[in-house]
Amino acid sequence: MIDTTLEPGVRPLPRPDENLRGDLATVHIVIMGCGRVGSTLALSMEELGHSAAVIDQDPQAFRRLGGGFRGRRVTGTGFDRDTLIAAGIEGADAFAAVSSGDNSNIIAARVARETFGVENVCARIYDPRRAEIYERLGIPTVATVRWTADQMLRRVLPGGSEEHWRDPSGIVALLEVHISPAWVGQRVARLETVTGVRVALLTRLGKGMLPDHETVLQEGDLVHCALRTAEQAHVEEIFAKGPEN
Repeated sequence: MIDTTLEPGVRPLPRPDENLRGDLATVHIVIMGCGRVGSTLALSMEELGHSAAVIDQDPQAFRRLGGGFRGRRVTGTGFDRDTLIAAGIEGADAFAAVSSGDNSNIIAARVARETFGVENVCARIYDPRRAEIYERLGIPTVATVRWTADQMLRRVLPGGSEEHWRDPSGIVALLEVHISPAWVGQRVARLETVTGVRVALLTRLGKGMLPDHETVLQEGDLVHCALRTAEQAHVEEIFAKGPEN
């Protein structure tokens, strides 16, 4: 039996004839898994003004949502048709499978896409080998272990760059580039002049900030910049060496 719970003041789920797809202002997301990731995602969606429904087999898991969550809590299996319908999948814009089981996540993502036609689906996968396979099948995945390992390596072995985004033509990319300590104390304007990049933002002490030309680089700063991909190797070299006196 499927159990659905709504808090006082909950927004009604979208009906199939009032499908939200294509509405950039408000979207409805169905989330499978109410662990730390699922609950955080659901609450974040509500903070942004969207609606969310959360599915979990354990009703106690919904405690992570707190009393202020206005969406629907659905107790059941995330790849069960009736459970998904109770969560509003027929009017959903997106589906995120973030339970602790790789197989359950990928099955649920495929059901959401192939049975209900939800285009924006994503599955969290712990096994990076499986993630590569599912990506080839057209199911976007977030490989938790691989991503975490990569991020740790970026911090303990600084150097080089990490790509965040690349335009379809492949000409321009947004990268996170580590800077040499020799750049500390230099202004962003000089960094841009010497390297030819556009600094989009800095991560300083774990928080993002928008710099201007007068911003002075500090120790530990992570620089996120836009550049021409053909010049990436040259830019990384300059970032690593520091400015020439």
